[in-house]
Amino acid sequence: MHAVVQDLQSLGDDLAQEVSEGESRGSMTDEAARLLREAGVVRMLQPKDFGGDEAHPREFFETVMELAARAPSIGWVSGVVGVHPFEFAQADIRLQEEVWGDDIDTWIASPYAFIGRAKRVEGGFILSGQWPFSSGTDHCKWVVLGGRAEKQGGPQGEFTEPYHFMLPRADYEILQDSWKVMGLAGTGSKDVLVNEAFVPDYRTLEVGRLNSRDYASKNRPGCALYQVPFDLFFPGAIAAATVGIADGVVRQFSEYSRDRVSRMGIKATQNPYHMSALGAAIADIDAARQQLLADITEAYDVAASGERVSSAMQARARVHQVRAVHRAADAAASVFKNAGGNANRLSNPIQRQWRDLSVALGHACNVADPVYAAFAGSLYGIPAPAGVII
Repeated sequence: MHAVVQDLQSLGDDLAQEVSEGESRGSMTDEAARLLREAGVVRMLQPKDFGGDEAHPREFFETVMELAARAPSIGWVSGVVGVHPFEFAQADIRLQEEVWGDDIDTWIASPYAFIGRAKRVEGGFILSGQWPFSSGTDHCKWVVLGGRAEKQGGPQGEFTEPYHFMLPRADYEILQDSWKVMGLAGTGSKDVLVNEAFVPDYRTLEVGRLNSRDYASKNRPGCALYQVPFDLFFPGAIAAATVGIADGVVRQFSEYSRDRVSRMGIKATQNPYHMSALGAAIADIDAARQQLLADITEAYDVAASGERVSSAMQARARVHQVRAVHRAADAAASVFKNAGGNANRLSNPIQRQWRDLSVALGHACNVADPVYAAFAGSLYGIPAPAGVII
């Protein structure tokens, strides 16, 4: 068992102490970042030759779920920032040396939305744009940004090719007042602004080649971890964090119910409807967790055997991810509606967990209906619509 997984109980307890302050300041606290760095959470998927563990993805997902249950915003940042080394490990070795050569605990932010526009120039691109939702960005020294570039040999000003662009902190600005939200406030998911920054070719990845594992085969040959599809791994990290947050709602409700007495003098533990909702919710959370873990384990096992994760396997795992997320969210809703009016007081941790879950569900990777429809279409050979990750 990975050392981080072994220490999750105490790490989760320590991080839970940082939740309130993180929400108040609108970003993860320095102490929370220190605890994550010291534990090595963000290095779990990092390559061994740059101080990482190349851990089993199941252990990474387990870590994200548990931390999100205890400290939602911190668990969310752990999942998002923690998955970036998985991508950077597949990039040009020059980039990896720039990022981790002097500090193996250098963190990388995102977002991946294809908002930026990149003009081709000799040796690279000139990138501009403004991206929202850069989780954990205050504690990161690099960022990976989605954008569209001019096609090689195509007309200037026609931006069609999807890329990921990697930039050091000096090349972008964090807009500090851009994260005012009702939930996941402690993630500090602020906007980042880039104004005509030069990005060398070796600091870019073509999204199509990333998803087809071309980079992994070239730069990390023989390593099963990096043969897991990116378009399965990143949404899986989002799903793991969201399921973890839903789990936290149910856990908080369970603890709150222990001593709760209704205005009629009835103990919550003696209310059969109350107990039925709790029992069913725990079972649904467990089912959601096990589905995510089983699918990522299967994908890793296939890669470790030297085989390729098929598009059919990836599509089924993706539909399981969003279904697990919404099964867990429904479980959380079923107990929250039984928690009573006092659960809405700001002094009650249930309400924060509930608000954080509401915001987490809005992430693009968690939007369910397009994935359901695309998966069903794949059974008949119908390609997924543009923009649907499956």
